[in-house]
Amino acid sequence: QVQLVESGGGVVQPGGSLRLSCEASGRTFSIAAMGWFRQAPGKEREFVAAIRWSGGITRYADSVKGRFTVSRDNAKSPVYLQMNNLKPEDTAVYYCAADRKFGRRVVTTNLHEYDSWGPGTQVTVSS
Repeated sequence: QVQLVESGGGVVQPGGSLRLSCEASGRTFSIAAMGWFRQAPGKEREFVAAIRWSGGITRYADSVKGRFTVSRDNAKSPVYLQMNNLKPEDTAVYYCAADRKFGRRVVTTNLHEYDSWGPGTQVTVSS
C-alpha cells in the first residue's frame, strides 16, 4: 500500500500563488507516476497534472498549462504542484494520486489508472 497526504491548500486572491505538496509513504517503490486531480462542488474530478515518479516526463491539463508546474526535487522529496496566476475557477479540493504500476513508462491522465489517493486539500481563489 501507498499512503499519500496533501498539504499547502488555503485561500488566495485571484492572481495569487500556492504550492501544494504530496508526501508519499509505504511501498513507494511500486509507484510509476504521481498525479494531481481536483474536484469542484457539483463537478466531476478532473486531471490537473502528473509527473513520472523517476522524473523527466510531465503532463498538464490545457486549463493549467503555463500557470501550474508539477515537480519533484529528488527521490526522497515530496511531489509539488506550484500554482501561479490562480483564477476563481481553480477553486476545488485538490488530490494527489499514485499510479502504482511499477515499470510503466506512460504518464497517464486517466484518474481510473491511479490506485492510491490522498484525502485532499482545499484551494479557494476569491477576492
